[in-house]
Amino acid sequence: MGVLGWCSAVGAEFPPSGPDPRWIPHDRTRPRPPVIVPATPSTQAEPGRPPSDAVVLFDGKDLSAWCAMDGSPSKWVVRDGYMECTPGSGYIRTRRCFGDVQLHLEWAAPAKPQGSGQGRGNSGLFFGLDRYEVQILDSYENETYADGQAGAIYGQYPPLVNASRPPGEWQTYDVVYLAPRFDGEGRLVSPARLTVFHNGVLIHYHVPLTGPTQWINRPPYGAHPEKLPISLQDHGNPVRFRNIWVRELGPPSKPEYMLSRSLLDRYAGRYDQLTISREGDHLVARIGGESVVLYAESETKFFGKSTDLQIEFKPGPDGEVNELIWSVGEGANRATRRR
Repeated sequence: MGVLGWCSAVGAEFPPSGPDPRWIPHDRTRPRPPVIVPATPSTQAEPGRPPSDAVVLFDGKDLSAWCAMDGSPSKWVVRDGYMECTPGSGYIRTRRCFGDVQLHLEWAAPAKPQGSGQGRGNSGLFFGLDRYEVQILDSYENETYADGQAGAIYGQYPPLVNASRPPGEWQTYDVVYLAPRFDGEGRLVSPARLTVFHNGVLIHYHVPLTGPTQWINRPPYGAHPEKLPISLQDHGNPVRFRNIWVRELGPPSKPEYMLSRSLLDRYAGRYDQLTISREGDHLVARIGGESVVLYAESETKFFGKSTDLQIEFKPGPDGEVNELIWSVGEGANRATRRR
């Protein structure tokens, strides 16, 4: 079975595992899997085509799916079908948040190597915003510590093998990421897990992370949302990226976005019947004596997960927000901002 087929099979099993008890063997009424157009392989000259059900994060044209970590425009550059880290410009992250995913990413270290060890072609692929790193490094004939070379789950697991290509050549990561789960008290229920293929070679299989990956320490887990952005690291090297896409695993759900705190602050205030405040990277609605955490499905539309609260903010021509539309379960109510 090829990499993509294997990942699809994993996505069908995790979670849950085992046969679905709702169906007897060979039940002819059981719904068939959706039909998709599979991906095509890349070459050194050209990137392949993502599968038809993928969320494309970079197609070689622009950085519309990405931003700086604070939500401002990224200073990375796009040219000749790839994006390149501008050293000193900072990490970039996806605007959209993701939980369990199959991710495909292609990267290339500078063709003319400079430095050695961790100073050569260094970047990183992070899940959970900036928590869980798969190392990107020019590890072709370049010695460094085992849990910091290309494909390592940084500081925790060295890759099973070094499958690196020479500097300047395009390399691929195919990753299955399963987000950690926490209970209502913030206690860890299940750890983050990663399966990674480097240039088509299995280098990690369903390994449990001990917590966030860091340079010096191995900190414990801290509770966080299941869905968070994916990010790429600025480590001072002009590493290139192309053909980045993900397939969300598990049942379909609304897209979620991480918006800048400055935008969220524009929405905060007292409205008729409800109050909106910002708490960290989320808005919280207080209505009828209850509080509901809001999740962004666009720059103006939000929804709750604990109850079917939906809110749409209505910016005016000047960008000021003086009203919103809200509903719980049904109907629509207009609320004006109080001054």
